[in-house]
Amino acid sequence: MNANAGEWKPSAAASEWTPGGVAAPAPAAPAPAPEPTPTPPAPSRSSSASEIDENDPLWQLVLTKICNGDRDRAVKLIDNPESLLKYPEVEALIASGEGAAAMEEDDWETGGDGNGAADAMAEMKIDDDTEAAAEATTTISKPKPASKTMEVEAVEGDPREHLNLVFIGHVDAGKSTLSGNILYLTDNVDKRTIEKYEAEAKERNRESWFLAFIMDTNEEERAKGKTVEVGRATFDTDLHRYSILDAPGHKNYVPNMIMGASQADVGVLVISARKGEFESGFDKGGQTREHALLAKTLGVSYLVVVINKMDEPTVQWKKERYDECISKLRPFLKGCGFKIKKEVKFMPISGLTGANVKDEVDSSDCKWWADSWKAGDNNTDKPTLMSLLDSLEMKGRDPNAPVRMPILDRYTDRGTIAMGKVESGTVRPGMKITMMPTRQKYKIDGVWKEELPLKSARPGENILVKVANASMEDVQKGFVLCTDPPCRSVDKLICQVMIMDLPDQAKIFTAGFQANFHAHCAEEEATVTKIFETTNRKGVVNKGARFANVGMTVVCMIELSRTVPCETFDDYPFLGRFTLRTEGKTCAIGVIKKLPPKKD
Repeated sequence: MNANAGEWKPSAAASEWTPGGVAAPAPAAPAPAPEPTPTPPAPSRSSSASEIDENDPLWQLVLTKICNGDRDRAVKLIDNPESLLKYPEVEALIASGEGAAAMEEDDWETGGDGNGAADAMAEMKIDDDTEAAAEATTTISKPKPASKTMEVEAVEGDPREHLNLVFIGHVDAGKSTLSGNILYLTDNVDKRTIEKYEAEAKERNRESWFLAFIMDTNEEERAKGKTVEVGRATFDTDLHRYSILDAPGHKNYVPNMIMGASQADVGVLVISARKGEFESGFDKGGQTREHALLAKTLGVSYLVVVINKMDEPTVQWKKERYDECISKLRPFLKGCGFKIKKEVKFMPISGLTGANVKDEVDSSDCKWWADSWKAGDNNTDKPTLMSLLDSLEMKGRDPNAPVRMPILDRYTDRGTIAMGKVESGTVRPGMKITMMPTRQKYKIDGVWKEELPLKSARPGENILVKVANASMEDVQKGFVLCTDPPCRSVDKLICQVMIMDLPDQAKIFTAGFQANFHAHCAEEEATVTKIFETTNRKGVVNKGARFANVGMTVVCMIELSRTVPCETFDDYPFLGRFTLRTEGKTCAIGVIKKLPPKKD
């Protein structure tokens, strides 16, 4: 995919955007090809003497020590930061940098408005009026009568609030076992099925895996004992309805984990208390850190940290081990942006035996837990995981706002069916919607929750929507279903990012840095085109900085290879968060601060 390609326009002659990069079949009757859009020139990175900040430590080092006062040579070196890394002096400057530790602000997302972002808006220019061009090609489809009358009468949605739970954590922490046991304890799996799974697990010499088989349904997952796809299941209590999203823990399947976490309201971070397992998951290279980062970036409202395997022989419900795990997790979660006192809860459990899941652990096994939760220690004043989940209240859900529903997937069943989570507004059959970024207008023919037809779906619901007269090519993963006014669709944005890690071959974050941009359900290639300012962990702001390293917060401009539906974080937080990943690791998390001005 070419980062310098022209903006994507919904033209009949253009190649279709399909998941996984598979080319879509050509249309039966192609329209005449429009005039080719001129390819915009690559962002220039040459500097003039007037743009040089004479007080910049990097510039002073290059000019005086490396180039011995030769300004022309110094300017050329500054314009190619990668070539500077061969000089030990530059390595030393970066290493002394402003920190390898994560930022420790309570809420970095709203910690600064980024004055550079406001000043830079005047410099942002959109080469082509993508939104206006898309408007010109919009065709309003005439709805056809439904091909089949609904056999079940549509009903109003369940009045109980719906929560999406994503179970995340390092591989083998016990996520699938805990998910399966919750379904068993809430009578969603019968005893006969459990006995069947017990026998199958015993044949594989993995007796403790039988509960995981409830969620891990395919042969590959059961053979390896590793979740690959995001498992889905539902259960309910007297107060709430829940959807379980069992995310894979292995680093090879992080993109699948992102897909699950993008729908979640509550993250359940599963930590293994077994000696050695917690350390391997939390140390650099373990997935505990990356999953917690991604959960915050993708917008979970609460993070419930469950210290699992407390019944293990090396632990035996010891309070010292529980406190040790929490003491290491607290500062890291704070650095991720979680407000510990408001958004994070801690609880010891045993996913295999069910202790503290639905029923409180027996006092003979754990004498200290009753006193702990009654005192409200570690932000937890409920005895069990189920009672804790029931006590959580979701804020910011507005059923009267414009509809925003990112498309997670789609399939064909007597028409095109789109899957997704309603983030705001209320979706009803018969309403007219706009599909972004193509701006095509359609009508909703039907709304379902699993197989139950609904008269309306409120924020937080995972639903199926039948889009009238839309083909599979018209509804893609990463598109956003909207009512008027629709969300924005851009290929340039000004954002605030926190640098968490960098790939081995790129030790600095600078203009030209390339990564994959993940926002809600969308994924696109991205390039950093300009850095406006950096802030180190001490709060020192450097305007006009040329590079940044791990631990810094950066205000920068990012250019995407194609337009992506999004909004600023202040307007719609769920469409304004994103992650930058490259080489299998999360290198930065960010929020969108500014978008290009709308064209008339």
